[in-house]
Amino acid sequence: MKARYVLTAVVAVVLSLAAVPAGALTTQTPAERAREIATALAKDPLYVDPAYKSGLPENLRSDLKAKASALGFATYTIILPLTPSDAFQGKETNVLTLVMDALKKPGLYVVVDGGQRFPYFKVQDLPQFGEDNDQLNNARSHALEDTGYDAGPTETVAKFYELLAGPPLGPVETRKPVRKPASSDSGSDSEDGGAPVFLIVMGSIAALVLLGLVIGLRGRRPVRREKAFSIPPHVAQTVAAERRRRLTRETTAELTTLGSELAALPSTAGQGLEHQQAALDAHHAAGKVLDSSRDLVDLVGAMVLLDQARREYDQAVAISEDRKVVVVPGLCAFNPLHGRASGRLTQVESDGTTVALPLCAECRRALKSGTAPKSLPGEDGPYWHGDDLWARTFFGNLTDDLPAAVMRGQHKS
Repeated sequence: MKARYVLTAVVAVVLSLAAVPAGALTTQTPAERAREIATALAKDPLYVDPAYKSGLPENLRSDLKAKASALGFATYTIILPLTPSDAFQGKETNVLTLVMDALKKPGLYVVVDGGQRFPYFKVQDLPQFGEDNDQLNNARSHALEDTGYDAGPTETVAKFYELLAGPPLGPVETRKPVRKPASSDSGSDSEDGGAPVFLIVMGSIAALVLLGLVIGLRGRRPVRREKAFSIPPHVAQTVAAERRRRLTRETTAELTTLGSELAALPSTAGQGLEHQQAALDAHHAAGKVLDSSRDLVDLVGAMVLLDQARREYDQAVAISEDRKVVVVPGLCAFNPLHGRASGRLTQVESDGTTVALPLCAECRRALKSGTAPKSLPGEDGPYWHGDDLWARTFFGNLTDDLPAAVMRGQHKS
């Protein structure tokens, strides 16, 4: 088992490394990549990224397809490499949201990182399932429990489908040792000999316990407790500075790229012109914030504005080409670095005030479990503890026109 686990891990690493060059060469937008996958799913409900095709035998793929078709409803399975630099920012929820919007077909959508084995899913227009369906969650938990850590992605997903086709399952429970019941045979032997046997057993146990205490006291040595590892402050500062530099480079590059694309966009009229102007305004505001950024929160603010500009630009292009406009969700309000929001707006209540925010799946789960989400850090705790424009509006989610507020200089107050 151990050798198989090591071999599986090595194969996953090799496949992940093989996937990097292909991802590095792509210049697709998230919507374009999603449409590419959706087009493939329309022909074959199992999409395996080219980086993994040679590593997933045909018999495993056939088994997965057979178990998916036995469910009685449409199932779309996506296996691909996910990295923070890809079109989906390495987020399974982004893959599911965008592919579902592109394919626009009812069914169970499942995605799994080819180097991992944990399947993520979303349901679209299947009346037998709800947003937080226990049947799906329980089937996935049992599949992960039954296949073991050395299983590949297709094996785990195939088991997930197999269990989903059977009777509803309960939550996975921690296995406990089963105590064997005492013998209930009746007779003179048990009546006459029960008490002496019991006394002998209890006496033996007491003697063993006493002996163990004596040996333990003689052999006791002071326990040396190692200090828990912690990253030194100067290293943490280096990591934070490098993170800001990297985000600055990426945001600056996107600012330049999108500026060129906006300049080349043909003039449109009506709704197309509105999206084009909104893209120009958000792009201009992003440049203004980037030029005067003081910290990570400002940089993220510029990133949010650029993302808004990009989404407006994509809609303007779609209208100019007489294509259907695909509405892409915005970034997570608690931490835009988490990626795109998932599902409907989440009602967040505190101290009598309720706001509706777009949140990623991770932050939604944290709120549901009563734990604090992993917010973007500010000067004193989560960024929304501040009093700047980003904190007051949750990066523009509580205002109708974030670019206009930036152009009025409100981000500097």
